[in-house]
Amino acid sequence: MLENVLKLTERLCELDGVSGTEKPVAEFIRAHAERHADQVRTDVLGNIIAVKKGARKPSKSLLLSAHMDEVGLIITNITEDGYLRFGEVGGIDRRVLMGKTVYVGPNRVFGVIGSRAVHLMSGEEREKIPPTREMYIDIGAKSKEEAEKLVSLADTAVFGGEPAYLSGKLLKARALDDRLGCAVLMTLMEKDLPVDCTFVFTVQEEVGNRGAFGASFSVAPDIALIVETATCADLPSVAEHQRVTRLGRGVVIPFMDRGTVYSRELYGLLTGLAEKNGIPWQTKTSVAGGTDAAAVQRARGGVLTAAVAAPVRNLHSPAPVASVEDIENLYKLCALFLEEIGERY
Repeated sequence: MLENVLKLTERLCELDGVSGTEKPVAEFIRAHAERHADQVRTDVLGNIIAVKKGARKPSKSLLLSAHMDEVGLIITNITEDGYLRFGEVGGIDRRVLMGKTVYVGPNRVFGVIGSRAVHLMSGEEREKIPPTREMYIDIGAKSKEEAEKLVSLADTAVFGGEPAYLSGKLLKARALDDRLGCAVLMTLMEKDLPVDCTFVFTVQEEVGNRGAFGASFSVAPDIALIVETATCADLPSVAEHQRVTRLGRGVVIPFMDRGTVYSRELYGLLTGLAEKNGIPWQTKTSVAGGTDAAAVQRARGGVLTAAVAAPVRNLHSPAPVASVEDIENLYKLCALFLEEIGERY
């Protein structure tokens, strides 16, 4: 199953899907769901909701969720000399933008992010991160008219770069957050399940969990598991207690983040499953990040909610990195969770 999860992750990370423009990703996932689920629908916001029957119907309905969108850029202006001005979609670290390649719009127009040359900056300016209003995307156009033939205002842009492996043990791919979670759900969907399950692939998580609000309200689950990626800062310059998670140390099972205090019952269930089955796990050493759980947990009368994640370095950048071993263990724990729900409920 690991090979399948990795293959799907790589393919999903090659698709463009900045928040609000997830259609290419959604079409790929929906086609897969139609082959493996019993019922599939797309709601008004663009969430994919797939129901798959299992060996039995549990007394508490179950939802597994991952988000389809990724952080990126959006074109806000085209200058008279053909450069593109842009804003951020989601929380992007501006330090990583300079000199990066991007693909703009549905036609994937190639461009490079630039700013005023360092040779023209004062010593004080060199120490500061330039705001996005001082950056531009160069697509090779010589005029506004030429650029407008290629791109339009409101087009989104994704970072360039193909999936690749570091020493065969780590996967680098642009949109691991959260195409990795989507790949885990898609692989689970291919199995014979122990219980009925609703798989939800949400839109617009990166701009405020917008898709999850609508999807969780309509599905109305009793229990939800959010499958995600988690901040990992295990770097030489970061103090031990600030690293949040560590690559290769196992599945992340958080008890709290900036948006959610997770169900203690489900937290105990997941950590117990990991311990019992020899699956390495860790929790966050800092209250950081957030997931769609913030929306799902509050749907209707409330939902028992937990999350599991793979630690990922360089989140919200052109080159996030995850451990293949952590990915495998994430999938294993999700599969065991389904079995445990079947036995308990």
